[in-house]
Amino acid sequence: MSDIKILIADDEPAVHESLGLYLKKEGYETTDVYDGKAAVDAIAGGDISLCVLDIMMPKMSGIDVCREVRKNSRIPIIMLTARGEEIDKILGLELGADDYIVKPFSPKEVTARVRAVLRRTSEKSAENSSVVSRDGLVINLESYMVTLDGQPIVCTPKEIEILHLLVSNPGHVFTREELLSKVWGYDYAGETRTVDTHIKRIRAKLGDSPRNWEIKTIYSVGYKFDVR
Repeated sequence: MSDIKILIADDEPAVHESLGLYLKKEGYETTDVYDGKAAVDAIAGGDISLCVLDIMMPKMSGIDVCREVRKNSRIPIIMLTARGEEIDKILGLELGADDYIVKPFSPKEVTARVRAVLRRTSEKSAENSSVVSRDGLVINLESYMVTLDGQPIVCTPKEIEILHLLVSNPGHVFTREELLSKVWGYDYAGETRTVDTHIKRIRAKLGDSPRNWEIKTIYSVGYKFDVR
């Protein structure tokens, strides 16, 4: 039996049957829940490696589940929806989902996404174990903490990952598409404004006190961490 356990949280039995079959063929163990509250409880149990999470569920929506889980956990989450509405997609990503798939989907595709997210999460954990800092700003990806002049700055997981990437590469200009790919892990066509939203919030949280660095906008291109 695999030591990787995938939680399938969906209120449709057919999804559990088809997706569970493919995941088990890949050697994963699966756990099934049919409402949002049960998903939160299962993840709190601590032995889930990744969650495939439907947005539309009884008792607690997938968006609310993601919000609740992200208070304490960085478990990878792949969100599913039958609606495909852009607002749900953007909201899910901003809450820290790692991938997003619109129903109807191919179980084979979801299984491939599961592999990719697990691999990327493992690589990110290995690569980003160090703390990066610059003139009073400290980003720690092990604890997902940001401090400025010793004071904690409350940031979402994706804000922290964007900030860590920028500060780790001073002077490098990242396009919006690159930031989506590196932080969210794959391309989100036409949704680069979610990057702008995150950058705007990061700047607001860091304040406007004079520093020898800034997150600089490169017109029509993207952003860089500029050190003067």
